[in-house]
Amino acid sequence: MRELKRERITEIIHRLAAEFILAESSNSSLITITRVEISPTGKEAKVFFTTLPEKEEETALKFLERKTPEFKRYVRDESRIGIVPHLDFKIDYGERNRQRLDQLTEN
Repeated sequence: MRELKRERITEIIHRLAAEFILAESSNSSLITITRVEISPTGKEAKVFFTTLPEKEEETALKFLERKTPEFKRYVRDESRIGIVPHLDFKIDYGERNRQRLDQLTEN
């Protein structure tokens, strides 16, 4: 898959994930899409997220895993990317660690 096309699909999935979560989630936690990674073949996509409060991560992950089929339909209906890749939601531990480092260096 061409790099430019992969970047475009990454941006589309990122935007649609944010829209979908805003519409579908309850207000018990704030779920933020931090990044999307597409495999070199374009057949798989990992959607990384964080939550506030942090203790809601596992609950959010279960919610997103349950909603994955609906999200895949949403991506198919709201975009023109052709074949929608297999979508997987993941907690973004890297982003959490970066935030902790920022807090430590501020003090």
